[in-house]
Amino acid sequence: MRGLRVLERILSTIPIVFGVAVIVFCVMRFTPGDPIDVMMGREGHVSQEQIDALRREFGLDKPIHVQLYMFLSRAVRGDLGNSLTKHRPVSALIRERLPATVELALGALVFSLVLAIPIGVISAVRQYSFVDRASMAAAFFGISMPAFWLGIISIIVFSVRLGILPSYGRLPYGLEPARVTGLYVLDSVLTGNVSSLVAALRHLLLPSVTLGAPMAAIVARVMRSSMLEVLRQDYVMLARAKGLTEWAVITRHALVNALIPTVTVVGVQTGVLLGGNMIVETIFSWPGIGRLAVDAIFNRDYPLVQGVVMVYALTFVLANLAVDILYTYINPKINL
Repeated sequence: MRGLRVLERILSTIPIVFGVAVIVFCVMRFTPGDPIDVMMGREGHVSQEQIDALRREFGLDKPIHVQLYMFLSRAVRGDLGNSLTKHRPVSALIRERLPATVELALGALVFSLVLAIPIGVISAVRQYSFVDRASMAAAFFGISMPAFWLGIISIIVFSVRLGILPSYGRLPYGLEPARVTGLYVLDSVLTGNVSSLVAALRHLLLPSVTLGAPMAAIVARVMRSSMLEVLRQDYVMLARAKGLTEWAVITRHALVNALIPTVTVVGVQTGVLLGGNMIVETIFSWPGIGRLAVDAIFNRDYPLVQGVVMVYALTFVLANLAVDILYTYINPKINL
């Protein structure tokens, strides 16, 4: 039964992705700027005949509804078209850049959860203490500061001033591990390449902290609020009355129930980590799909922008689906 419900939820994502594809297609077509002009320029040596021929080659001379039909008919077959500027299949470009984005998102996720959940629990247990007030003030700061500001300050402090961490890229040239998954940290572990592992972690640290800091602040505040509510419940008071240690009460009774609203926030924020990383990838010259999308937008590369946005939309949908499925394991009373 659960498998059938999961299948139904997966099928329900198809109209969402379809709607996103149509909206992105229309927005890109009505945005000022012509990709052919960006590619060729209006220089004297480029004739109007050459520009018209190139527009016909990419199908941009056809009516909008015909272009939309062509795009959707190819997309259902898994063909996202060819990049106008890179002259390569969009799906191949996304596959090349996706491991870098996934690695950055996982690094930010691990950083935020390792930092936020203990802070949220300790703040709730020691409500109104100095630790509680200091951690919540830090959380306010983390939510308020923009990613571009934190990234630039991190580069200035740790790369320029102290010189202890690199400020761009994934690895120095020549240290790439043998490709297994495309995730440099994991590939370094799998192949036993210690030098690549150290270099990959050093390159990953600053962008992961920059991307994960806002999520850590949000998760810490939600975790604190959930814990405060759960700690007042009757079953927690009963567990204490039975003589259980405070550690057992918190970990075995309070924490599991407090995780339910936190999981919701983590699921939504995970989609943000994968889909909202354009600024961070641009600041740190991280070769992921976020930076690929920024370049495509500036170049009016319609197929590439459409393909990346569809990947982002699918990421958000799958993240929310994973949260709903995880609910049923945290609390069996909840159904999909």
